[in-house]
Amino acid sequence: MGKMKVGIIGCGNISRIYFENLQKYDEVEVYACADLDVSRAEARAAEFGIPKAYSVEDLIADPVVEIVVNLTIPQAHASVSIQALEAGKHVYVEKPLAVTREEGLKMLETARSKGVRLAGAPETFLGGGIQTCRKLIDDGAIGTPISASGFMLCGGHEGWHPDPAFYYQVGGGPMFDMGPYYLTAFVALLGPIRRVTGSAVISYPERTITSEPKRGQKVKVETPTHLAGVLDFESGAVGTLITSFDAIAGTSLPNIEIHGSAGTLLVPDPNGFGGTVRLRRAGSHEWEEIPLTHGYTDNNRGIGVADMARAIREGGQHRANGEMAYHVLEAMHGFHDASSEGRHYVMQSSCQRPAPMSPLAP
Repeated sequence: MGKMKVGIIGCGNISRIYFENLQKYDEVEVYACADLDVSRAEARAAEFGIPKAYSVEDLIADPVVEIVVNLTIPQAHASVSIQALEAGKHVYVEKPLAVTREEGLKMLETARSKGVRLAGAPETFLGGGIQTCRKLIDDGAIGTPISASGFMLCGGHEGWHPDPAFYYQVGGGPMFDMGPYYLTAFVALLGPIRRVTGSAVISYPERTITSEPKRGQKVKVETPTHLAGVLDFESGAVGTLITSFDAIAGTSLPNIEIHGSAGTLLVPDPNGFGGTVRLRRAGSHEWEEIPLTHGYTDNNRGIGVADMARAIREGGQHRANGEMAYHVLEAMHGFHDASSEGRHYVMQSSCQRPAPMSPLAP
C-alpha cells in the first residue's frame, strides 16, 4: 500500500520538526498544511516542498488527506480535531489532548462513531531511552516496581518563548505543558493510574515577558504554576510528581526514578527520545550505565503518526492512542481537583499499557 497522506494544521514553532521528520517515514507523506494565517502555511509549504497550502477548513475538506496532525494551541485542540474526525480523518494531536475532560471525551466518542483513529502526543515514550527502561522493567531488572518519582522544575517560559502567554492560561501551566511527558512515561512503564491527589499554587499572579518580540508585556497567570502530586497505580505502585514554573534558579533533581524490589532505575528525560539509562541493583553500591537496546534516539517527533499509520494499514492498536492521552488528561485535571477540593481524585478512565517497541537487531 502507498503512503498515507498527512495534512498538518498549525504552522508555528513546533511544526518544523514534524515537517522535517514526517518526510523520513515510509508510512506517511505530508501532502498539505494549513494555518489560521494562510501565509504561514504557504511559507511552510514553500520551505518543505508541500503540494498544498490551505485554510483550516479547506484542508479538512480535502478528500486526499487521510491523517490530520493537529499542532494548534491547546485551546483549539478539541475543536479542530473534532472537525477533522467528523470529516472522517484520522487525527494525531499535540499535547495535551484537550483542555477539558468533556472535550477529550467528545473527541474519543467522535472517533469511535466515525470509525477513525485518534492519537495524541507525547510520543517520546517510543524512543530508545524509555523503551530501554521498559525492557529492563519487563525483564525483571528491578524486580517488582514499588514506587516512581518524577521532577520537572524550571523558571517558566517568559524568558525565551516569543509568545509565552498561553503557558499561563487555563490548559497551560507546568502540569499541562510538561506533565503529559511524565505521566505518559509513567503509564508506559508502570501501567494505568487508579487515583491521584496533590497541592497546586499560583506563586506569582503576574509574569513579565523578557523575550522578544513582546519584552515588557505583562501576563496574568490563570493556572497553577507549581504542583506536587501523588499517584496510586492500578499495579499497586505509588508515584510522586512535581511540576513547576517557579524554580527560578533551576534544580538538581533527577527526571524520573523508579524503585523496585530488586533495584532502582534512572529514566532519562521523558521530553526526549534518547538519554542515559542507569541501573543500580539491590546490594550494589555502583550505578551501571545501560546501553540503549532500542532505536529512535534523536528528535523523532512524528514517530507516533507513523506508528498510527502502520496500525491502520496492518491492524492492531497504535501506541500513542487517544485512550491513553485521555487517561493522562484526566489525571492532570485530577491533581488540580484534588488540590482545590482537599481530597483524592479517583480516576474514571483507564487504558492499556501500550505495547513495547521492537528492540534493535543484534
